[in-house]
Amino acid sequence: MQTREQKYAQDVYNRVCAITNDERMNRKKYGGMAHKLPILIRTAGLAQALTFVEARGDKSGSQCQLLRDLGATVGCSDKLAAKARSAELCEYMRLTQQVLDALLWYKRFAQSVLNVEPGEGEEDAHSD
Repeated sequence: MQTREQKYAQDVYNRVCAITNDERMNRKKYGGMAHKLPILIRTAGLAQALTFVEARGDKSGSQCQLLRDLGATVGCSDKLAAKARSAELCEYMRLTQQVLDALLWYKRFAQSVLNVEPGEGEEDAHSD
């Protein structure tokens, strides 16, 4: 039996590798948002941070792909932001912790697999 961390690590690794192989995705924007999203969540809250990322880009963009991947990792598929907006307090707190735990893996693999360091992808962040 695998721990939740092991499951997250394997799932995130597979998803980040898929980004590496997809020429349509902007790896720097995807990785850059993986680095920034935990900070946004801690300062603004889960629902507001996810809604902010959704509003920034188009549905096929790299940053929205990160949200879809993140939702799938924590078991919410494409409805992560909607679930965060409608969750009761206990569920919201649990979901926030799961998302932050998963984002640790997205940050690690953004650095090791995508070669994206913190702060990269910001120069053209408004064009996605």
